[in-house]
Amino acid sequence: MDKQKTLEVKNLKKYFPVGKGKTLKAVDGVSFDIYQGETFGLVGESGCGKSTTGRTIMNLYDRTDGEVIYEGQSIYEMSTQDQFQLKRKLQMIFQDPYASLNPRSTVAEIIAEPMEIHQLFSSKRERMNRIYELLEEVGLNRDHANRYPHEFSGGQRQRIGIARALALEPKMIIADEPISALDVSVQAQVVNLLEQLQEEKGLTYLFIAHDLSMVQHISDRIGVMYLGHMVELTSSDQLYSRPMHPYTQALLSAIPIPDPDIEDEREQVIIEGEIPSPIDPPSGCVFRTRCPMAMDICAEKKPKWQEAEKDHQVACHLYNDEIANDSPIKKLQDRVTLNIR
Repeated sequence: MDKQKTLEVKNLKKYFPVGKGKTLKAVDGVSFDIYQGETFGLVGESGCGKSTTGRTIMNLYDRTDGEVIYEGQSIYEMSTQDQFQLKRKLQMIFQDPYASLNPRSTVAEIIAEPMEIHQLFSSKRERMNRIYELLEEVGLNRDHANRYPHEFSGGQRQRIGIARALALEPKMIIADEPISALDVSVQAQVVNLLEQLQEEKGLTYLFIAHDLSMVQHISDRIGVMYLGHMVELTSSDQLYSRPMHPYTQALLSAIPIPDPDIEDEREQVIIEGEIPSPIDPPSGCVFRTRCPMAMDICAEKKPKWQEAEKDHQVACHLYNDEIANDSPIKKLQDRVTLNIR
């Protein structure tokens, strides 16, 4: 890919001490790049560490280890002033539009706050004109400026959150499950709005979600996380047409297809058991206790992160050279992805 890297995440770790000498490994060695103007989707079940990854990138959580590099500069080596200026370039849309807006502030005050902190406008009139512009950009109108969050629906509140994120004219936005708290009928509207804003402003997105079908719609490339680890990363098209990791295959096989004939022909991969605790993860491959294709080596050795095919990375022993030639994974792959679209 010839595009310039906007964000590089290298071996990022975020651990939380939980007492009695134990540690919760929420993010455990995650690496990926995001290129200028693209949408990178980060998916996985609840508790897999995807939101913690986003918040650690934003420096809302202190990292345990690893690097986050924005436009060629480590955010941890920046001066306090540079980190302050970084907030103008890198903004976040939060998951819950009910909890992320101050109920005591008007919409105008909510959107104006980042502008005031960064002293963007010298006069109140200029600031209000910009607020009106932002409201119109996200599908609201200037009459909404003097209302309070409780007067709006969930979808409208999320639009207010998007307007706040746009207030500083950022280059990149981390969207942390921005549609999961919304009604299904509203989700597509918000995703379409994000796509429209990206096209108009050249924005780069890290889109965090657990809805695989929606992630496919908006993302150029997708990373799949499980129990704090990245298990697969490739283009959206490649992930849905040729998933490699058994976990990804299971997630995709759970997406219903509205054609009963095709649905009957597909084989669903059943993941048995509960997600292990990130405080005491399994040895070797963290997915092995639920994997339908687990082998002895999976308990003994952590799978390496490797490029199994061009621009398609996976962490799975089934793709080791000595195993792959005799692996049943391809046959399962074909049955799972049959006409997935």
